[in-house]
Amino acid sequence: MTTTTPPSPSSSPSPSPSPSSRGRRRAPTRIERAAGRAAALQRPRVLLALLLLLALTCVMLLDGYLRAEVGGDQRVRTGASASDVPDDVLDGGPILTFRGGQATTVSVPDKTIALTFDDGPDPTWTPQVLEILEKYDVPGTFFLVGSMVSRYPDIVEDMVEQGNEVGVHTFTHIDLSYQSDARVTREIEQTQLALAGAAGITTTLFRAPYSSQTDAIDNYSWPVYEKLGEDGYTSVFIDTDSDDWKRPGVSKIVDWATPEDDEGASVLFHDAGGERSQTIEALPKYIEKMKAKGYTFTTVSGVVAEQQTGQQAGQQPSGGPAAQASGTGGGSLQAAHHRATGTTLYEGKALIAAVAVAEWTVPTLSVGLVVVGVAVMGRFGMMLILARRHYRKRNRRRFGWGPPVTGPVSVIVPAYNEKECIANTLQSLARSTHPIEIVVVDDGSTDGTAEIAESLGLPNVRVVRQANAGKPAALNNGVRHARYDIVVMMDGDTVFEPDTVRHLVQPFADPGVGAVAGNAKVGNRRTLIGAWQHIEYVMGFNLDRRMYDLLRCMPTIPGAIGAFRRDAVLEVGGMSEDTLAEDTDITIALHRAGWRVVYQEHARAWTEAPGSLKQLWSQRYRWSYGTMQALWKHRGSLTDRGPSGRFGRVGMPLVVLFQVVTPVFAPLIDVFTVYSMVFIDFRAALLAWLAVLGVQLLCAAYAFRLDREKYRYLLMMPLQQLAYRQMMYLVLIHSCVTALTGGRLRWQKLKRTGEVGTPAGNG
Repeated sequence: MTTTTPPSPSSSPSPSPSPSSRGRRRAPTRIERAAGRAAALQRPRVLLALLLLLALTCVMLLDGYLRAEVGGDQRVRTGASASDVPDDVLDGGPILTFRGGQATTVSVPDKTIALTFDDGPDPTWTPQVLEILEKYDVPGTFFLVGSMVSRYPDIVEDMVEQGNEVGVHTFTHIDLSYQSDARVTREIEQTQLALAGAAGITTTLFRAPYSSQTDAIDNYSWPVYEKLGEDGYTSVFIDTDSDDWKRPGVSKIVDWATPEDDEGASVLFHDAGGERSQTIEALPKYIEKMKAKGYTFTTVSGVVAEQQTGQQAGQQPSGGPAAQASGTGGGSLQAAHHRATGTTLYEGKALIAAVAVAEWTVPTLSVGLVVVGVAVMGRFGMMLILARRHYRKRNRRRFGWGPPVTGPVSVIVPAYNEKECIANTLQSLARSTHPIEIVVVDDGSTDGTAEIAESLGLPNVRVVRQANAGKPAALNNGVRHARYDIVVMMDGDTVFEPDTVRHLVQPFADPGVGAVAGNAKVGNRRTLIGAWQHIEYVMGFNLDRRMYDLLRCMPTIPGAIGAFRRDAVLEVGGMSEDTLAEDTDITIALHRAGWRVVYQEHARAWTEAPGSLKQLWSQRYRWSYGTMQALWKHRGSLTDRGPSGRFGRVGMPLVVLFQVVTPVFAPLIDVFTVYSMVFIDFRAALLAWLAVLGVQLLCAAYAFRLDREKYRYLLMMPLQQLAYRQMMYLVLIHSCVTALTGGRLRWQKLKRTGEVGTPAGNG
């Protein structure tokens, strides 16, 4: 055993401290300072990633609430007793007020129509209604649903400016008789905020959803009207219903909306809530018919103003409300409106802005969901087809890379504080059936790793010591000390099978092969976290590598097991410290240099996967962020020619699509699934989720079959989809936030247990 201790390339030997410097605090090194800065930046970035997810959730909940999918209540009360309702209300006019705390009804004067519309605004039908009213110089009273107001504020603004009156029709169009006082208050206040944000006004008019004439008031709805009356609201009912929502035909709509015996009426039409083409066709005919019969049109406030004027004069005006109602303007026609000011106005504007964001975001996310779904299914399809082709091609009896590779190779083991694992690693290499030399590069360990390696007394083992400089520097140092043309790189916690090196180096019989990726296995798979990672390694990593191998665009040689031509490594400048994913970085560099990178499934290595969620997060965060760094570093390959351009235009898009874009947006599938289960259709959403899980299980089962793994671990896959995958999403989003904010990280060391000893087989 030879021990080499070269000086650190980045610094000269430190002189002995002078007496004057004794007792002073040692200045932090460059790496320590970088680590401190990175640690200080990580918490804000994690919070930012979580805030992004929270914002997405809030946007979806808001959109669902607007569409009555969140908090919606489809119950409608019928047939209830009205014993508590005063008779003069049940038999009174369609306008109910509570001036002075006394319930009073107001009737529409003869030869007068209060034209009312429910359920709007609608972007298709309401503008057409407004156009007709303006053409005939007729005002209308629109009872608006707050969620629709917040989605189409411009229509409401035009409606008010045109001289029409608006009233509250709740925010989500629910039967208030079933709701608590708090819910009733919220429905009204939210609609008022929507009106304030859309048109700068509030209103004192109210019409309950599913209401009709006053004789339909029952013991459950009466307290609601009393409460709103105490708050200053005027509740509006109808005398005549066009029943246009039934779409009975234009002539019937006109007939049903016509009062009998020249009586006045509060007439109901609908400008939203369904297909309203018959309403649009019937409305001009109705207005013309009623004007021909001598009727005038007014708003609800116009009716109330005329009634008050009549009471003051002691008689009913002979001309009806025509003096105030003709035309589309006049303060009395919009007397229920009040200018929104202060907090109400600003909260209303904020609501409209938030809804605008939701209206833009959710459809965009829906499109993204379709794209992600197609990409995910496309990836599964590609993996299954290409993995099968790869397996059949490489396992044919006559397949061979060329003459057997029998010459000795160098195995480089970078080690930093690996006292728990280094003995198992070196002892597994000592059993290799292929001739090797072992170069252990101790990267400034402080736990005696180098001493343990030396104490084993194994043949052909050299220990090279260096000051702590990181894994890329350790690998480069090992390459410099390697004696042979082929170098195998592995992690200090990894265990090889006896035939691993022999299988791994055989592809080098092809002179065009510059590097070989081995088959990394999770050794500590008996824990839940280990089993989840085992599924991921077999299904994701190895199926992916088979696919990328056939497409000749392998993006990553795993750090746990990979082999390289020494000349190829030196040609591309060795292991770069520019990224955290030095394995991905050098793999792409080899592609760009014209070397072929292949996957050798029979070369198995057993590695110790992170044993805690914290360590797993740290590792995958480094992997994800490092991959993004490597892709950005080699973005020039997109416009290159030759082998570099081939990787840039084939491999780079696939890696970006399958390893960055799709995983980043894949949470949409889960978010929409949960959303649908809770608020829309639980059974349909569950069946859809189970169908996707079934496809994933099919791919995983095939991957396990190819790797001759036991299927029992697949029983944990549903739970993996519910918990483990969500964590991986957060890690990737965290990495994207770090990349977008320009952060840099140092190489991180995971805590090891050394439980991965000699290969445990496939159990």
